Amino acid sequence: MISSNKFITCADGHREKLVVLEPGEGQPGYGRKDRTALFWVHGGGYREGMASLPKYIGRPRACVNKYGTVVISPGYRLSIEAPFPAAFEDCYEALVYVAEHAEEFGVRSDQIFVGGESAGGGLCAALCMAARDRNSVKIAAQFPLYPMLDDRDTETSARNFSPGWNTVQNHIAWKLYLRDAYGTDDVSKYAAPARETDYRDLPPAYTFCCTAEPFLAETKTFIENLRAAGVAAELDIYEGLIHGFDVITPHIKAARDAARRFEEHFLYAQQNYFKAQ
Repeated sequence: MISSNKFITCADGHREKLVVLEPGEGQPGYGRKDRTALFWVHGGGYREGMASLPKYIGRPRACVNKYGTVVISPGYRLSIEAPFPAAFEDCYEALVYVAEHAEEFGVRSDQIFVGGESAGGGLCAALCMAARDRNSVKIAAQFPLYPMLDDRDTETSARNFSPGWNTVQNHIAWKLYLRDAYGTDDVSKYAAPARETDYRDLPPAYTFCCTAEPFLAETKTFIENLRAAGVAAELDIYEGLIHGFDVITPHIKAARDAARRFEEHFLYAQQNYFKAQ
């Protein structure tokens, strides 16, 4: 796998780093110009993390190393620096840039996928909604893994005492991201995609999470809403475990199963999902 950095200038003048991961010599897709683009947004509760994280996370790494994919990861502004809409708009501008410069990245303009884990999964869902609403980037498929979608308490996030990410961490993160809008009805669906009411014409989706997951209920509702709108969507649920189990404990059976299922869905999407710009 080859890693490189690219910087773009956003509309407000600040420079944003994109980490680009592509197949190395001897790997599928090396040197080709018709590869799948996977715009992968890192997690971290909107408040932490960095664009280089996908280098070390199994799902995007596998897409590069096994399936000849080019992964582009945006270094969006974190909520400790700037609240919503900074992270969202940074990711959106980067996504549009990738679509407009597909040839430069050596990817197909008709096969741009978006994915991410946790808060990155929430941003993935928001980007797909915005791209549809603004009639801009045509996204062929989405992979929002255990996504952070709802700023309101749900059945599984309200009293969750799991180690790692739980109710306390969730409340802190949403307050920091939304600031004065937290706890009100004045929250954009691009900040909390669970507030969307129209799921028509969104890209096909695949995700997974676990039963001890704070985001289980909102993820199930998200998938149900997509299906009700006629969008192909599938969710795998793993018993017990904790948020981000596939990253934290990658060698346990459930994590290996999750990786296998993700790759099956990714390969299916790569072979079947295209959307011309």
